[in-house]
Formats: sequence, structure tokens, C-alpha cells
Amino acid sequence: MNTSAHFRAGEFTRRRFLSGAAKTFLGVSAAPALLSAKANAALGPNLGLPPRMAPAKSVIYLYMSGGMTHMDTLDPKPGHENQGPTRAIKTSADGIQISEYLPQLANYMDKATVVRSMTSTAGAHDQGNYLMHTSYDQRATIRHPGIGAWMLKFRGRMNPNLPGSVYVGGSSRINGGAGFFESAFEPLAINDPNAGLKNSKRRDATEETFNHRLDLAGELDADFRQRYDLKKVRAYTSMYDDAVRIMTSKDLEVFDLSKEDTTMRDAYGDNPFGQGCLLARRLVEREVRAVEVSLGGWDTHNNNFITAPERCETLDQGLATLLGDLDRRGLLDQTLVVLTTEFGRTPTINQNAGRDHYPRAFSTLLAGGGIKGGYVYGKTSDGAEEVVENAVKIPDFNATIAYALGVPLDHVLYSPSKRPFTVAHKGEPVLDLFA
Repeated sequence: MNTSAHFRAGEFTRRRFLSGAAKTFLGVSAAPALLSAKANAALGPNLGLPPRMAPAKSVIYLYMSGGMTHMDTLDPKPGHENQGPTRAIKTSADGIQISEYLPQLANYMDKATVVRSMTSTAGAHDQGNYLMHTSYDQRATIRHPGIGAWMLKFRGRMNPNLPGSVYVGGSSRINGGAGFFESAFEPLAINDPNAGLKNSKRRDATEETFNHRLDLAGELDADFRQRYDLKKVRAYTSMYDDAVRIMTSKDLEVFDLSKEDTTMRDAYGDNPFGQGCLLARRLVEREVRAVEVSLGGWDTHNNNFITAPERCETLDQGLATLLGDLDRRGLLDQTLVVLTTEFGRTPTINQNAGRDHYPRAFSTLLAGGGIKGGYVYGKTSDGAEEVVENAVKIPDFNATIAYALGVPLDHVLYSPSKRPFTVAHKGEPVLDLFA
């Protein structure tokens, strides 16, 4: 047998396996880790903000892809012709009404703040989605980091045996990933939360054989590492070490939703979004910093009053159960829950019984993480067409999230092209939202 050929084949298999494992467990790719330039940190202008004494440890970011209708969710206008057939209902918070399509969430509004004065200039899906996730306009020459990447950059991972950031959803392109940061800050992407973590087992080797291959590879790479003792090379080696450590960790069971009681799984909803919310709770319970769960289908140009109630039913069950679950487990104070979207829908109902894109005014929700409960910030006009009180631009909203998470707003990081960036691009946190 040709020993050299056998070794080369084994080496190729080993590297392909570890590269795949690294992608699976860490959300990183081996080659970009060597090629990307590490950002350099510097202290930016002092914003004069009061220190955040007990920032949230984690964020669960629920993104409503397509443009969630504000009048049919969080900002109903009962009695106005723009409202259509959607009725408003009372909630657990005195004086706050939301849509009848969110009856379970209504029971938890005493734990949340609704921001009804969001405003943007990005009226197309891709641009609005990108702006909401990064605070920056979309450019062909650069990818900006999202809040999860910024949080990991400044606060680091809490659990070394799990990824620092996880994305749950069906999108093939994730906005708000690592951007120009190192690939290690890219979220682990999971399409189906019910499927568990794929490719997490050794398939072609016993533990003894696997460890032998690792040792042999280490010996062969030793001369290269010594000769090129550079940060990028060390990061590449560390990536493999992380992948192997995570493979053997008992914490991987966090991705197995079958470990949950059937009653709890049913409570979240038998759908990818609801089970994604359950996975998010399990992940922050195991000290994962950032989890995003997406729910699409909000682009209701047609039949808004059929589609919106269907989307709301899924959102309502997942979000309400998540808030109650986090609260019962004592995790809500240390976990910031964000509900957001790229823009709202037109208050005027179109000829197809739908609502069109409307960035001028829309709504978001924040809960936990030191945010006030039972509170509404901002106001739109009687027909929800304009923001008439306390306008909040997207960078301001993201600055509020960053402030809640203890991410410094006044630190500048430089892209590989040496351009300076901050987490919220000149945004200022809305301090009135904090308890």
C-alpha cells in the first residue's frame, strides 16, 4: 500500500471533517479566518452616558422578515378608517391596547415596552433588513457586523463549549453576522430547530483513531506554527481546538429539543418559529450570548387581514410563552428580548385588501434586560401615518439594545480598509426605556 497516498487521503479527510465541524459548531470557516483582518479597538468620543451597572447577559432577537404591520399588531387605532377589521384589546398593562391577533402577548405586556415611533428611510426589504441589523446602509464594498458580533467582540463568550451566537431560521443570507470581524464571530446557522445539531458526531473514525490523527497533524504543523507565529495562524489553530472541544461537550444536548417536556414544546407552538423560541431559551439558559429567531411572511401586499392573523398566531404563541418561560426561570432580567422588523405597512389599505411597504412609522417591542414593563414610548398620528412624538431612528433603537447589553457605544473598531465604525453608527440610546 502506498503509505504516502494513504496519509494524504487521511489528511484530506481529517481537514475536511474538522473544517466542517468548525463551521457547524462555531459558525466559522477555516479559510476566511486566515484571510480576514482583525479589527483594532480604540476609544471613541465620550458620549457622557451613565454606566450600565448590570447589563443583560444575553439577547434573544426575534426578527419579523417582510415588514410587520404595526396597525394590526402593536399600534392599533380603533375607530379610524385605516384600521380595517382588526380590533384592539386590553392588556395586562393599564392603558395599553394591542391587536386582537395577539391575545397571549396581551397577558405579558406588563413586562414589555412598545416603541410606537420607529422611523426609517429604507423602504426596500434588503436595505431595510440590513439597516435594522447593522445600523448602516448596505454597501457593495463592506459587510457590517450585527449586534451579536459586537456583543461577542466586547464581552466574549460565556460558555466556551457552545457557539457564542446562533441564528435560527430559513434565510440563506444572514444579515447581522460577523461582517468585517473575524469569522469566529459569525453565528451558527440552524435551519430547523427540531433537527438538532447536524454533523456533530465522528462518522469515519474511532476516538482512538481520531485522536491519533489530531496528534499527527499537530506534529506536522508544529514547524509551520513556530515559523509563522502570527495572530491569524494562532486563530486558525484555536478554531480547530474549539471544534474538537465542542464535539465532546455534554452541552451539545442543548440543541436536542426532545429533552424538553412535551407540554412545554406544545406551549411554544408546533412550528419552526415556536420551537426556535424554545431553543433560544435553552441556549441562553446555557449562557449563549446572542440568539436570533426569524419569522417570515409579513409582506402582506395582498390579503393582509388573512395573512396577518396567521402570522400573529405563530408570533403570539412563541413570544408569549418565551416571556413567561424566561420569567419563571429567573432569566428575564438578564435576557433582553427584542421584537423587530425592517419597516411597517401602509396605514391605508390598498385595492387588494393589503398594506404596502411603510418605513415612515412602525413599531417594535423590548422586554427583560432592565427594560421597563407596561410602557409605551412614542406616538403616531390618529391614523398611524406619521410619528408625532419621540421619533426613534434605527441607529437609536440599536444603540438602546447595545446599551442594555453593556456594549460600549463610544468604542471605534476599524475595518480591514481602516475605516472607523461603532456599534450603532451615531445612534443614541433611549434612556427612558430603562427601569
